[in-house]
Amino acid sequence: ILGEIGRQCQYVLGNREPSIDLLQAFVEHWKGITHYYLESTDESTPAKKTDIPWRLKQMLDILVYEEQQQAAAGEAGPCLEYLLQHRILETLCTLGKAEYPPGMRQQVFQFFSKVLAQVQHPLLHYLSVHRPVQKLLRLGGTVPGSLTEKEEVQFTTVLCSKIQQDPALLTYILEGKKTVDRKKASGDSPALPRDTASHRDKDHSHSSASAKGAQLDGEPCGAQASDSHLPAETEEPDGGIGESNLVTSLLGLCKSKKSRVALKAQENLLLLVSVASPAATTYLVQSSTCCPAVTEHLCQLYQSLPAFLDPADIAALEGISWRLPSAPSDEASFPGKDALAAFLGWFDYCDHLISEAHSVVADALAKAVAEKLFVETLQPQLLHVSEQSILTSTALLTAMLRQLRSPALLREAVAFLLGTDQLPEGPEDSPRTLCAHLIGHCDHLSDEISIATLRLFEELLQKPHEWIIRSLILCHLEGRPYVARGSPEPESYEDTLDLEEDPYFTDGFPSSGFQPSTKPRRALATNADGKTAVTEIVNSFLCLVPEEARTSALLEDTGYDTYVHDAYGLFQECSSRVALWGWPPSPTPLDPHEPERPFFEGHFLRMLFDHMSRILDQPYSLNLQVTSVLSRLALFPHPHIHEYLLDPYISLAPGCRSLFSVLVRVIGDLMQRIQRVPQFPGKLLLVRKQLMGQVPGEQLDHQTLLQGVVVLEEFCKELAAIAFVKFPPRGPHLNLSPHPEGQV
Repeated sequence: ILGEIGRQCQYVLGNREPSIDLLQAFVEHWKGITHYYLESTDESTPAKKTDIPWRLKQMLDILVYEEQQQAAAGEAGPCLEYLLQHRILETLCTLGKAEYPPGMRQQVFQFFSKVLAQVQHPLLHYLSVHRPVQKLLRLGGTVPGSLTEKEEVQFTTVLCSKIQQDPALLTYILEGKKTVDRKKASGDSPALPRDTASHRDKDHSHSSASAKGAQLDGEPCGAQASDSHLPAETEEPDGGIGESNLVTSLLGLCKSKKSRVALKAQENLLLLVSVASPAATTYLVQSSTCCPAVTEHLCQLYQSLPAFLDPADIAALEGISWRLPSAPSDEASFPGKDALAAFLGWFDYCDHLISEAHSVVADALAKAVAEKLFVETLQPQLLHVSEQSILTSTALLTAMLRQLRSPALLREAVAFLLGTDQLPEGPEDSPRTLCAHLIGHCDHLSDEISIATLRLFEELLQKPHEWIIRSLILCHLEGRPYVARGSPEPESYEDTLDLEEDPYFTDGFPSSGFQPSTKPRRALATNADGKTAVTEIVNSFLCLVPEEARTSALLEDTGYDTYVHDAYGLFQECSSRVALWGWPPSPTPLDPHEPERPFFEGHFLRMLFDHMSRILDQPYSLNLQVTSVLSRLALFPHPHIHEYLLDPYISLAPGCRSLFSVLVRVIGDLMQRIQRVPQFPGKLLLVRKQLMGQVPGEQLDHQTLLQGVVVLEEFCKELAAIAFVKFPPRGPHLNLSPHPEGQV
């Protein structure tokens, strides 16, 4: 095309200077556009049916061809200089705003995009380009469903691409007219280096000052008699910040109902915030609407959610991403599904922005989301007296945590939920933090709220942030105050676990409470690889539930192999997540001379242990969630967590309880209650079949008790599997299945 233009110019204009021929052709095409407004009387003819699109294309082709023919790289040719000095872009912008003829705005957006993309000369440095670009941005992104959305997003794509190539342009494009005028008044030059130089008068070229003045004032250097009839441009207030600029235009396009337009606008904004220039990113944070506007839209989407959303529906709506914000159509619909998908999609986009943005922008945006969404919007609902408000906000927060990936936003979310207090709370401390209130919600009068909040904590425990496990658990286990002082220390925690005589298997079942055995400790025989010690721990959990309360073996589906397989994968995942946290390989040695200090397991573990002690009286779904959270905790490879939750034979300090001691107490209660349930074995087997879906569900007497026994049996097998995979016996042949009597 460009070669053909050159040949046509030579053929038509003879042997005259090519640069003059191109300029004459360029001017003729521009005059052809302006003459349309003098001669045309039909205001209803669409622009695409006039010769305006063709003439604009010819002008673009001439500019590109001229630049390719320029001997001195970087210099503006006569046609480009004419474009700049005669304010052609500003005039086109005025015509686009007037939308005359109909569809002219679309033509103007296309012309601007192509000129900026195809002309290599740094046009955005000039005020005669910068000013109409700013005005054109104000025309787009302001009206939802605009007919020019496709052209608008193409225009912003070119601008973002130019900024990526030259980050210094970011502040210049975002500044606006007021900043330029302020710099002019102070004597500073708002334009970046490079001024147009006249190629038509090389003998007496314009001075740098006069050329710069021509650009900044936007006045033409030559007469524009032919342009005098065009619509006059009315000056508009341009406040820079708060007014429509590139950021607000992009955000407006992000809200488009056309998925392709919205996606491209989101990609452009992502490109903008990832600019590597520290000065540009600082300006983007401090002097633009980027962070407040992104967060405001997120809060608006949250506020548009229905007051009632079923937590099960929220949990089931997975896989929502900013690249595919709409939920799969084959999923069951529910009221508020589209609004929920839109909110989670934009939250995912915010999280992605924070992940990809420059650290300055990422920190600012994360803080803005934490302040506006977490603190100002979510926290009042989490602390509300309305059960429905608590339930919905907790389920939504869990869904957000599930999607959260960026370290900066995770840091803010953890600080919001758990606080930053380094001192562990005492047993009598009143709830003064959001975390304490949430732990209280785990033991709420409403079982739904308890389950929803436990799910929140389970999701939180899977996040790669050390403060989560430290504030909830580890800060209370430091120094091992749960261990009785004076008890002998094992030589190696992993290989030679000295096991205490199990009080459960000696004199029947304790009727009340669990007291550590005072009998002398015995050292079990261990192989060099510690196989016996680990086997004893596994067997302690597998044999904890008595024969008369076991039903899995009767169905030939013990499930232990499955638990081992699942536990292995979860443990590997957990270990890789905490690998960089510098946890010790073995427990802190005890000082026998250090006096015993009161031990408090912390509000979180106390709540979980209290729930476990009531497992025979709680709803099935609540029991499943409690045991699921405890299993997550047991997977952590910290030696203190492993010892406290998975070692059945530690010598507990007076008044202390461990997970195993709580289970023993439950078993003692169970053995007493079994005697009062007629036909207990048959009913227990029937309940297990009901839970497995093998028989129709029907209401039975003592159903809560029977379901609790089934959960208890499965939980003990799960703990045995976790203990096994954390310190497995070493050897080429491992039997992962227990013997019928419960031994491995």
